[in-house]
Amino acid sequence: MLKRKLLAATIAASLCGASQAAVDINGFASIKGGMALSSDDELYGYDNDFSFKNESLAALQVKSDLGDKLSVTAQLLGRGTDDWDVKFEWAFLSYDLTDSLRVNAGRLRTPFYKYSDFRDVGYAYDWSRVPQSVYGLGFDNIEGASLYHTTTLGNFDSALQLIVGSYDGDAAIGDATAEAQIDNVTGVAWELGQDGYSFRVAYLIGKTTFYVDPLDTPVTGLYAQLTGFGLGALAKDLDIIDESSSFAGIGFNIDKNDWLLVSEVTKATVDDSFISDQESYYISIGHRFDSITPYVSFEKEDNQAKTEIYAAVPTASPIFTPVAGLVNSLELERDSINVGVRYDFHPSAALKAQYTNADNKTADRKDSVLVVGVDLVF
Repeated sequence: MLKRKLLAATIAASLCGASQAAVDINGFASIKGGMALSSDDELYGYDNDFSFKNESLAALQVKSDLGDKLSVTAQLLGRGTDDWDVKFEWAFLSYDLTDSLRVNAGRLRTPFYKYSDFRDVGYAYDWSRVPQSVYGLGFDNIEGASLYHTTTLGNFDSALQLIVGSYDGDAAIGDATAEAQIDNVTGVAWELGQDGYSFRVAYLIGKTTFYVDPLDTPVTGLYAQLTGFGLGALAKDLDIIDESSSFAGIGFNIDKNDWLLVSEVTKATVDDSFISDQESYYISIGHRFDSITPYVSFEKEDNQAKTEIYAAVPTASPIFTPVAGLVNSLELERDSINVGVRYDFHPSAALKAQYTNADNKTADRKDSVLVVGVDLVF
């Protein structure tokens, strides 16, 4: 606690400086514990040992109004899975061009999903976690700039965001992570809302490169071996070097008469590579009973392996097994059911419990996990 206060004081002092700019400091935290419900189950980092580290986190957000329509925002976040090492999640400048038009530049949250800006703020939604089948692209932020426009269109509130930038860091490939570089990220997200109803669309493109040591290593890597066999074209079909990639998502939300219904459908692709097309969706329904909100949701993840890549390779070929194994390793069909409850026991804190059962049809296994905890803002 002392370290956190000292950190906040240091940031505030550095942002205020001689200009004595106004500084707002707020934060959020999630303290959650959970475990898999069978000795063989593994899901979201949980096994049959109870753990508080997997999904617990704490963050401070500092915003300084520098005057003349200019402000700076920084968010520092520490996760239990990272041994609470604090990192800058966001850091950007904002300038209000008009009352309805704002430009941001720096380290920004990429607007893939409805809850992209709030995915770490558990208090902002009813679930214990955002639906992992959809919110599992493997990275959340880019370095770049965005233009944000708010207005009304007839009876609808409109929020339009245009974004450009790049990403350089780790990203997910199936259950593993690899070094990734995504250049020329360009995208748009648009949300319309009226009287408890909202609809959202997002579309982003970029140029994606993944560096995977067992595949890219000169001489001994799979791509080098394929080229040595005279199969350079096959290696090119597999590798992930400056490939066109895209993300598309649509979603809607209904919040009427204490009924809550929300759903998102997404598709992510990396062309000319062994990366499966990732198609996912979820639908969730809940009902408020004063301070208690029970809910149930269903998630679907359907990643089809690009078997056409190796269709012409004879099964007797020595390269058939490694190539087929690589391509098929990213196939995944998984259905998940979540049942949970939220209890707002305090104006700034919510107690939650959620049971998840995931049916991995590709691996023919089922895993379940129970998580309880508190989400709070301060």
